[in-house]
Amino acid sequence: MLALAATLAVGALLALQPPVNAELARRTGDVGAALVSSGITTVVLGVILFAFGDPGSLRGLSGVPVGLLAGGLFGVAILLVTLIAVRHLGAGGVAAAAIASQLTVAAILDATGVLGLERTPLTPLRLLGIAALLVGVALLVTTR
Repeated sequence: MLALAATLAVGALLALQPPVNAELARRTGDVGAALVSSGITTVVLGVILFAFGDPGSLRGLSGVPVGLLAGGLFGVAILLVTLIAVRHLGAGGVAAAAIASQLTVAAILDATGVLGLERTPLTPLRLLGIAALLVGVALLVTTR
């Protein structure tokens, strides 16, 4: 239950982050705002790692396949695109589009069992759910 509560709380932050970063970008530029935001993220995570984690575990990076470092690139894309897109789609449109694409890709990842995930088939009901999400996105962004 704690994991669910924490995830729900972070979901609210996902809705807040693009408009906050867009306002920062209005004052510092798009890439500058992305840099400041990700810089703060890096510093805070560094403090958390040294205060509560195991900094020595970073030695394991030497054996990590390069593709597994792509998460950092994904973060850059998410940060920069959402802070720009929120100006055109609004917070609801950005959240809806991000959630719909996230759930669609997650369902495909589950169905294929990649990256160690347990396989969960793409049933007709799951496909209907994906279609409903996409219709919801269209309704949110076209009625703006």
